[in-house]
Amino acid sequence: MMKLRRVVQVAAAIAAFAIAGAVPAQAQVRRVESGRNAIGFNFGYFSVRDIDSRVDDDVLVQDLTQGAYSLAFDVDDFSGATFGGEWVVGIGEYLEAGFGASFYQKTVPSIYAQKIRDDGSEIAQDLKLRIVPLTATVRFLPIGRRGVTPYVGAGFGAFNWHYSEVGEFIFQNDVTDNDRFVADGWAAGPVVLGGIRFPVGDVWTVGGEIRWQKAVGEGLMEQNEFFLGDKVDLGGWNYNFTVHLRF
Repeated sequence: MMKLRRVVQVAAAIAAFAIAGAVPAQAQVRRVESGRNAIGFNFGYFSVRDIDSRVDDDVLVQDLTQGAYSLAFDVDDFSGATFGGEWVVGIGEYLEAGFGASFYQKTVPSIYAQKIRDDGSEIAQDLKLRIVPLTATVRFLPIGRRGVTPYVGAGFGAFNWHYSEVGEFIFQNDVTDNDRFVADGWAAGPVVLGGIRFPVGDVWTVGGEIRWQKAVGEGLMEQNEFFLGDKVDLGGWNYNFTVHLRF
């Protein structure tokens, strides 16, 4: 419920920004309409997939389900801020192609759920996930790019990912030691999106966009045998506020 409430709050904030920006729009619509291409920027919130919907052998799920050696953290805490940019190319009146890149990174603290040091203190780690999506999409504008512009689209993403676990860990015979486990790579997957843009000023638009992505990073245990899972789920929802400069 807390995650749902947070997502609703972010979506409401994006909508409020977009609507507020549309108030002075009508006097300048023609200049914005004349630009078929645009440079865009976005910032918002990336919501990771819940524990019950993550892929099999996901490293976060495995960390949470190792019995006496499981870690204690909240998967929802990996949700966080994201920002990026894109190049938009108009294809006729009702289609656009978009080429973008964005950045997300979040570090989440964890501890052993059932193990402590002899002095009673916690055994702590930092879990970090970074995702840099490079995407190519095609968007359909059902009423064209005149004035207020709703759109839907789909495409493909190449996701550069990095995952690490840094801190104190329990090894054989319950010996603890500081260590650092790191894995990275590329993954590919689909992207689906929908949004709306409002003209503001001569050449600017502002709006809101919701974007879904699906991808899985693999081979963690090949890079470091101490990972408990071989995959990391990169899927989730992006809720973004967008700004475009049309020309």
